[in-house]
Amino acid sequence: MFTGLVQTIGTIREIRPVPTGARLVVDPGDWTHRPSPGDSIAVSGCCLTLAPDDAAGDGLPFDVVPQTLRLTTLGRRRPGDRVNLEHAATPTTLLGGHLVQGHVEGLGEVVAVRTDGGEHRLRIRIPETLRPYLVAQGSITLDGVSLTVATVHDDGFDVALVPTTVRATTLGAASVGTVLNVETDCIMRMVARMVERTRPDDPVTP
Repeated sequence: MFTGLVQTIGTIREIRPVPTGARLVVDPGDWTHRPSPGDSIAVSGCCLTLAPDDAAGDGLPFDVVPQTLRLTTLGRRRPGDRVNLEHAATPTTLLGGHLVQGHVEGLGEVVAVRTDGGEHRLRIRIPETLRPYLVAQGSITLDGVSLTVATVHDDGFDVALVPTTVRATTLGAASVGTVLNVETDCIMRMVARMVERTRPDDPVTP
């Protein structure tokens, strides 16, 4: 579990095919966190497990399975690309964002960027299957960043980025055509699913 508060921006040092998918090595830069093999790290919103790899040096090595490569932007990444990093939360972590699982549900595309009037606003188009979970002023995660839905549209939504988010995450460099990992609010998804299951025509399965 994560909070969606990005702790640093890393750089992809290596991504290469292996029989189980891909080996990804991320340079964490000056990040002071030192994870151990088996720890969970959110890499641009994707929950990955740190792998043992002495050859990685000070890099963070991960094994990325084919499904993750297909369903997230990690399958499109190249060495030199920047990624948002956050280590897993603990029971004492300050929940400054919202509950983020690191389970990417789909890809969103930036279709407009507006920076006039003191705002830095992104308009995101998302798959139809994710749109029912959008609520104005509700929570959304883009590339691992906890954000508030500013406006809901028929095909997606807007988010307004505060200056800290622009500076401290990769979203500040997003432009029209940029593809982002999307995770909707997990509480919203659970409530919606329970409502669906308890309808008279769709009883809960024992």
